[in-house]
Amino acid sequence: MKIALFLAALALQSRPVVNTPPDKVAEAYAQFLLAHHLDERDDATGAIAAYKKAMELDPQAADIPAELAALYLRQNSMNDARATAELALKVAPANREANRVLGIVYAAMVDGGGRGDSGSRRRAAPAASDENIAKAIRHLELAIEGAARESDPNVRATLARLYLRADQYGKAIPLLNDLVRQEPGWQDGPMLLIDAYEHERRWNDAADAYEDLVQQSPRSVELKMRYASALLKAGGRDNLTKARDLLSDALTTRPNDAQTLYLMSQTQRQLGDAKGAEDTARRLIEQNGKTPWGYYALAEALEERRQYQAVIDSLAPIVAAPSPGFDTGVLLPHLGFAYQEIGDHDKAIATFEEARRKSPGDPNLASYLVEANLAAKKYAAAIEAAQSALNDHPDDLRLIRLQAQALRRSGKPDQGIALLEGALKKHGDDPTAYIALAQIYADAERTPQAVRVLQEGESKFPSDVSLMFELGSVYDRQKKYPDAEAQFQRILNRDPDNAAALNYLGYMLAERGERLDESVNYLKKALQIEPENGSYLDSLGWAYFKADKLDLAEDNLRKAADQLKNNAVIQEHYGEVLFKLGRYNDAIAAWTRALAGDGSDIDRADVDKKIRAAKQKLNQK
Repeated sequence: MKIALFLAALALQSRPVVNTPPDKVAEAYAQFLLAHHLDERDDATGAIAAYKKAMELDPQAADIPAELAALYLRQNSMNDARATAELALKVAPANREANRVLGIVYAAMVDGGGRGDSGSRRRAAPAASDENIAKAIRHLELAIEGAARESDPNVRATLARLYLRADQYGKAIPLLNDLVRQEPGWQDGPMLLIDAYEHERRWNDAADAYEDLVQQSPRSVELKMRYASALLKAGGRDNLTKARDLLSDALTTRPNDAQTLYLMSQTQRQLGDAKGAEDTARRLIEQNGKTPWGYYALAEALEERRQYQAVIDSLAPIVAAPSPGFDTGVLLPHLGFAYQEIGDHDKAIATFEEARRKSPGDPNLASYLVEANLAAKKYAAAIEAAQSALNDHPDDLRLIRLQAQALRRSGKPDQGIALLEGALKKHGDDPTAYIALAQIYADAERTPQAVRVLQEGESKFPSDVSLMFELGSVYDRQKKYPDAEAQFQRILNRDPDNAAALNYLGYMLAERGERLDESVNYLKKALQIEPENGSYLDSLGWAYFKADKLDLAEDNLRKAADQLKNNAVIQEHYGEVLFKLGRYNDAIAAWTRALAGDGSDIDRADVDKKIRAAKQKLNQK
């Protein structure tokens, strides 16, 4: 009897301190052992009866109903399993086996929408499904608590799948990582882990996982495509080079595959080979012109080279007369941007309006339409378009920001500021909200407030480069040049290849005519990174102009002016070098384009004065 009591204490350790008589505990344990024995001999009926007898003898022993619940689960008697597991948890809420059973039951209800003992299914409402997922997760977490790596891999796999269903990818990843390492034969595991990585945008981790799979299945072209896509999204020259090599290899066996050609064009473009990207996109169009993706890749390659008229020439005929089933929706934004870049604002607006008609619920398309109206100086239309979209997407920060810009430009800066002050209260977890408010403060000549907002943002997001950049820009406006330079140097210390910071720093020095050799070096490096960038070409040309290197200035400013015909500042700069070279007619033409352009950051009276001076020079000849 002493031995039996000792064994009972070990087997029934989930029981609380109770007053069950020792003889009944011993008898309960005997029934418990009998139930196990009968279960092993596949006598489920006898085992169930023995478990129930044990429960009657010792109702405070949680392990007994927990084991019975597990038997019901194996018998697919879900209702009995659930009810019996709940009895066990009333006695011992942390009982692992009872929590495991309940977790599996609720997980089955998620998959089956609810299941009775007969096995019949019914579809659960979404709310009920979400509730079952939450319950399944809670019970399975308790089942493995404190012993996750030693617990049943099937339980952990079920919990991992539930995490994925609940969009709890941060919890799924470490669980799946352990399972994939511990259970190399689990075929679903690696792809589930990759799915979690991709949802968390952990592209480098996803690429590493794909690399392992490709090594295991080196002939799988499909895996290589997915691996290349992850590398492409991860970015960085090394990853892009690997992606290009994978895609080149795939093209040797599938030279006309549309997906492979599309990914290759994207990879070439990101590697800086815009011409190669264009050629591959045209090859894709030749192979499969019935889908928009070749044209989409072509538009991106041409945009990379700032060849906006070429974008229009390529897309406009297709959009105007598409073949049956051809979806022009993905091309319309590119066509609209191209019209906007060449200054054809009416066509840009019409194109974005058509895109909105095709996808009325897309807030991004609404923002493009607002921006097009802003560029056309149609501020009332911009406000109306923004408000219309905000009725459907009231918390969309980009739309709020654009509406505030439209209000400011229409002479209502206080209303715009109030909008963005309210937006910051709602979107304090987004660095963009700080930048948007700071920009409108700066535009309203309230730069001290702009600095304060950006400093608050930096204290909350100390590693955010966009906040550093904007603060440097505001310091520049305040003519606090050492502070501005310090901000851009902070960015370059973190990322020496940040082309935007290199350009800003180089242009800021050139504008003041200071340290021009240093300015040129910054700008040359920016152009090595983005060789076709018209704004950077303008900056370098302006630095050469300030250094009185007029031939070099003219070459770079001409390229910039040809590319960005609607940019008033660039046209004004080009006019300056042409005037100094004695090309007065060309200077007048450039300054006239400046007056007709976007009007940003130029003194119109001063440009008029320059045109009159050039005409006087012509009359003196």
